[in-house]
Amino acid sequence: MVLEKVKAILAEQFDVEEDKITEATDLQDDLGADSLDVVDLLMSIEDEFEIEVPDDEIENIKTVGALVNYIEANS
Repeated sequence: MVLEKVKAILAEQFDVEEDKITEATDLQDDLGADSLDVVDLLMSIEDEFEIEVPDDEIENIKTVGALVNYIEANS
């Protein structure tokens, strides 16, 4: 369920099809996210899942799978 919500947010934010997003999708390499995009994404994630992602954790989140794991571990 978390993965599906994350995929929906990513699809909307990066204008890609949800079915092209997997846990292995790299936020920067595959979706072309720059640092500003990542900040916007994390703000959307924080709102959707009512969690807070500390700045020092952002650097560790490179893939969709890592993002989903972080959300599941912290929500």
